[in-house]
Amino acid sequence: MTMKAVVFPGDKQVEIREVPIPVPGSGEVLIKMKASAICRSDMSLYYGNPVVGGEAAKSGCIHPGHEPAGEIAQVGEGVTRFKPGDRVAVYLAVGCGECEHCKSGYRMFCKEWKCVGFDIHGGDAEYMIVPEENCMRIPDEMSYLVAAVSTDAVGTLYHAQKRLNISGRDTLVIFGLGPMGGAGVMVAKGLGATVIAVDMLDERLEVAKELGADYVINGKENVLERIMEITNGRGADAAIDCSGSPHAQNTALNSLRPHGRAAFIGEGRELTINPSNQLIRKQITVMGSWYFPIYEYDEIARFIIDRKLPVEKLVSHTFRLDEAATAFRMFDERKTEKAVFVWD
Repeated sequence: MTMKAVVFPGDKQVEIREVPIPVPGSGEVLIKMKASAICRSDMSLYYGNPVVGGEAAKSGCIHPGHEPAGEIAQVGEGVTRFKPGDRVAVYLAVGCGECEHCKSGYRMFCKEWKCVGFDIHGGDAEYMIVPEENCMRIPDEMSYLVAAVSTDAVGTLYHAQKRLNISGRDTLVIFGLGPMGGAGVMVAKGLGATVIAVDMLDERLEVAKELGADYVINGKENVLERIMEITNGRGADAAIDCSGSPHAQNTALNSLRPHGRAAFIGEGRELTINPSNQLIRKQITVMGSWYFPIYEYDEIARFIIDRKLPVEKLVSHTFRLDEAATAFRMFDERKTEKAVFVWD
């Protein structure tokens, strides 16, 4: 028996290959894919320069897709928590299972961790295999499409805002309104915050309004001045940068009131700041935030359902697997926002 799977041989090439359907080993499950979301980090594989992973990620043979959801088709020996027919999303970090980080739920900090879709085969295929412990049960009320997007995008922003202690008392500024920033707007509104959304693209600002943003600012304006106007000169209570832009990160820090909080999510290589004025004299708390601990997924899923978050609005395009070359080209050219492969 064979299946179709996407691979990136390099230099923006996309191939769909016929490969054997894998057989789950001890403690593993075989998942029939129903939805698999494309992420900006997938583009590093597409270019042949993966941002995470080892030699396997550089081989051009790995099936990408670290935001998958599907139905369990077969279980291996020793699997006890799941059975064929169960609906699951997949946690992207496969750890050793024994270290302090794995036991705490933060498996991406494990020294031996492997990333689904980079080190081991991911969800851009008709089937994939993962350890049973990486399966996260999807509530009956949640579609597979929402489940796929609920992991990296919504889950990451939920965890960041939980760490920032965002509530209805806060005015939160979000910089960068791609899928991550859009998810951040939804989560913040679900928590009751007043949201200011900042991006360079007017079309993204329009989507942010649909997702619940109270104020939108085009980055071509004097962003800091506008934030101070909106907050009556007080400054924002919290800020999240999803862009990775040094200018946006500095503006985020400058926009905060004394005792403000900031989280950096967008990946960046270098940033020059003024610690005295931006951090010390305002007693700012700044944190990096990356993904979420696996034990938190049930809470994330219930939050999406109970607060009726419009996660589907993050998805601008859906594709069939046979359309993978078009999907990744359009995503690379930023002609889509969140794009998802779907099977049904």
